Amino acid sequence: MPTIKIKNLEKYYPGENGEMTHALTDINMEIRDGEFVCIVGPSGCGKSTLLEIVAGLLEHTAGEVLLDDVPVKGTSRDIGVVFQDASLYPWRTIKKNIAFGMDIAKVPKDEREERVTKYVRMMNLSGFENKYPSQLSGGMKQRAGIARALVMNPKVILMDEPFSAVDHLTRCTLQEELIRIRQEEKKTVLFVTHDINEAVYLADRVILLSPRPSKVQEEYEISIPHPRTRSDDYLVQKAADIVAAISRSEVELALLKYPFKNV
Repeated sequence: MPTIKIKNLEKYYPGENGEMTHALTDINMEIRDGEFVCIVGPSGCGKSTLLEIVAGLLEHTAGEVLLDDVPVKGTSRDIGVVFQDASLYPWRTIKKNIAFGMDIAKVPKDEREERVTKYVRMMNLSGFENKYPSQLSGGMKQRAGIARALVMNPKVILMDEPFSAVDHLTRCTLQEELIRIRQEEKKTVLFVTHDINEAVYLADRVILLSPRPSKVQEEYEISIPHPRTRSDDYLVQKAADIVAAISRSEVELALLKYPFKNV
């Protein structure tokens, strides 16, 4: 059963001079329960816009987004979001940052402590729970951001380039931890990334968006199970296919904007 359904989605942005920017057009997709889907596409094509609409953080112009067949209207505790920046409160310890959503939801103290302890351990933050964000590395801050989303036990986790601000080795480690957590928690994940290799390594399915106004250009099933090897020929070829498709779409767009003229 699909967890997320996106039907005929359109998004226009008003410009400063009254003109409208057409960001998304006729987006249709389904993310199945427990599936890990990555969204990729050219820079500026609207990947983050799409994620914010699914999260209920941004209104769409037309179409609909459904979570378990219920329209998404505003934010929901069933949808957890992890951004590019961990966005931790600097005056709260890591433990209190992770517990923030439960504080708002008035979760009983004993349950709050139990859940925070579970995700501190799961995200390898034990010993750092009483530190402040300024005392942690970028990778550890992002672990805390993921723990803060997971601790609310959402049905769906939305992730907007969550590893882009960390170094390559930390990124690889966080990818491995995300795979482990997803398998343990059985969560549905929708993950935006510019990194094609990251997408094919993590995902069950990769959705390629076209240049703006964006639509679904292609879908790629990644049919080998985890654990995966990054250098696997199958993954290398999938990544090459996606890069080639992006390059073709960008060339086609350039030709539409700047057609050759006979001299």
